[in-house]
Amino acid sequence: MQKQKPYYYQQHDIDLLFEKMTGCEGRDCRMLYQLPTGGGKTVIFSAIAHKYITAYDKKVLILTHRAELCKQTSKALRFSTVDNKVIDSSVKRIARKETISCYVAMVETLKRRIRDGLFDTSDIGLVIVDEAHHNSFRKLLSRFENAAIIGVTATPLSSDVNLPLRNFYTEIVIGQSISKLIDEGFLARPVVREYDVELNTLRTGNTGDFTIGTSDALYGSDAMINLLLETYRAHAQKKKTVIFNSGIITSKKIAERFQTAGYAIKHLDNKTAAGERAEILRWFKKTKGAILTSVSILTVGFDEPTIQTVILNRATTSITLYHQMIGRGARRLPNKKTFQIIDLGNNTERFGAWDKAIDWQEVFTHPERYVGQIKESVSDIRQISPELRAQFPASLEVTFDIFSAYKETLEKGEKVKNVIRDSIRQHAKMCTENAQTITEAIALTDLLDKEIDLRVKDYVKCLGNVTRAYSKWLTADYKERLKKIITRYMYGQRTLPTAV
Repeated sequence: MQKQKPYYYQQHDIDLLFEKMTGCEGRDCRMLYQLPTGGGKTVIFSAIAHKYITAYDKKVLILTHRAELCKQTSKALRFSTVDNKVIDSSVKRIARKETISCYVAMVETLKRRIRDGLFDTSDIGLVIVDEAHHNSFRKLLSRFENAAIIGVTATPLSSDVNLPLRNFYTEIVIGQSISKLIDEGFLARPVVREYDVELNTLRTGNTGDFTIGTSDALYGSDAMINLLLETYRAHAQKKKTVIFNSGIITSKKIAERFQTAGYAIKHLDNKTAAGERAEILRWFKKTKGAILTSVSILTVGFDEPTIQTVILNRATTSITLYHQMIGRGARRLPNKKTFQIIDLGNNTERFGAWDKAIDWQEVFTHPERYVGQIKESVSDIRQISPELRAQFPASLEVTFDIFSAYKETLEKGEKVKNVIRDSIRQHAKMCTENAQTITEAIALTDLLDKEIDLRVKDYVKCLGNVTRAYSKWLTADYKERLKKIITRYMYGQRTLPTAV
């Protein structure tokens, strides 16, 4: 196989990083390099490793956090004529007189080898850290006091806001932007389709991202799976597609539902056995119009350029995960100039368009500001209990913003009592969508008591000076009218009336 010459922007960054590295030493030589997914980070750090070994006759260590990345990196290094050795569980000792000039290792494996005195850190002159936004590398890197360090990532934001990357790396070097790579034909152009999905039942966990449990409750509901299926049929049918999910329960439900509908689909997650995973990926590669529904497995170390559609069937607060998911479809081919993003998690609204310019220098210098903006956008979501959401699995919409509706009504010059009318209609729709009989639908109204009380309180706040007696009457009237409209609808009307 003939060695490919780096593209012009890759060569520019290779030269720039090497120049900066030769002008510093020790703890002052810690650089963070940013380049979008699909821009060729592996090509760049392989070339730097080759150049460093040739110039200084010192050894290079490349750190990754997944076995798949170790293998891919080793292959890329050999392609760049860098003789290397992967330090995995089968390697028990590295001889001091070994002539290998480059090592590739997973963090945890190398930690154990160093702890047991089986790896000599003093021989390493340069450490390259792939996916440097992870914090699992930090303690290990302290063992390489005199080595130059280059961290590589598409999103230079630490996975732990309390351990900002600026505290470890002395500077950031920013590569070509996504939009420029698209304009110059190195990446495919995205076609984005956004769906406004209610996320009010999602909760954030210790990591700051939405929990798997609340995500499964929402995205595993009948309504959301129906929306996903309808969206796929409308925009992605017969296109090679990857669906990203938060939970395994949801992903398996999707696989079952799509299979029943006659589509070629397989489920894959981080618990799938290595042999089965390899077989599924081979099937996906060779099958036209194949669909992969996945959890926590395809965001890194997976490269299939023929992907035509990426479906974000989840919401996330992680800019890194957002870019990793979309990046799976961004590879450019001669017959693939565009790819499709279908967003079912309001992620584009939260982060902005994938190809929008981001001031990564600002994010590197003041990460707390960026994280604060994301937290603010999440806190704006009016939340209801996941337990209540689970009682209405066939409904896409389970909330109603009284304040926004009131403001909109005033702007249109309509009667403000229409706000309560529309709120009742929305609750009636929820009850009738999730019941087969009038009795079942009426029974569901009892579950809405607290939500009705909150809506009436919000409406009263909009009105201003209202007596307690009126508020009490309004709540009782709301519940009575709700039951009446449900009864009228269930007795044969096809659509909910425009007035109550």
